[in-house]
Amino acid sequence: MIRVFMLLFALGLVVSCKPKSEYDLVKERELASGKVVDDLFLDIKFGMGRKEFFGTCWEHNKNGILVNGDHYLQIQYIPKFASGKSVQMNFYPDFENDKLFFMPMEFGYTQWFPGNEEFSNENLITDVVDLLESWYGEGFFEVANKDKSISAMVKIDGNRLIRVFKKNINTVRVEILDLRVRDITEMTKKVEDAS
Repeated sequence: MIRVFMLLFALGLVVSCKPKSEYDLVKERELASGKVVDDLFLDIKFGMGRKEFFGTCWEHNKNGILVNGDHYLQIQYIPKFASGKSVQMNFYPDFENDKLFFMPMEFGYTQWFPGNEEFSNENLITDVVDLLESWYGEGFFEVANKDKSISAMVKIDGNRLIRVFKKNINTVRVEILDLRVRDITEMTKKVEDAS
C-alpha cells in the first residue's frame, strides 16, 4: 500500500512539474500585470452596453463605414489591407449582463475562388495578422497542437486575448475575448456546441 501511495505521489510530482507552454506563461504574466485593455476597433470597446454598441455602429453606418451584412455575423466592414487586396470583415459581439465581452470576426477575400493561390487562406491569415498588428501592435505568436494540424496566432495584452485561425477554405476567424469575464476554453466549447 505504501509503494502504491509513493508511486502515485511521484507521478503527481512529474505531472505537476510539466513545463508550461508559452501561451500559459504569457497569459499568466499578462493577467498578473493588472493591465486593462478595453479597445477593440472603430470606437467599440469591452464593457459597452448593447445600446451604446448599437449607437456606435449606427453612427458608423450613417458615415458609410459599416453596413448590414448577409452573414450570420451581421455587421460588415471593409478594412484597408497593406496588401491592397479587398477583404470583407463580418462581426457581431456577445454580451454578458449587458456588457460586451467577446468579439468574433470573420474575414474573407472578396475575390476568392478555388485554386487561386493569390487568395489562399495562407495569404489571408498573413494579411489579417498584419492588419491586427497595425491595430494592436506586434506580439502575435503561434499556438498549435503536437502535430501542428491545428494552430492559431495569439496575442494577449492584459485582459484582452486575440486568437486568429483558419476557419475553412476561404475564411479566417478572429476572436477577441475579455479574460476578466471568461476563459477561451469556455468560448471554444460554446462555438463547437453551436456548430
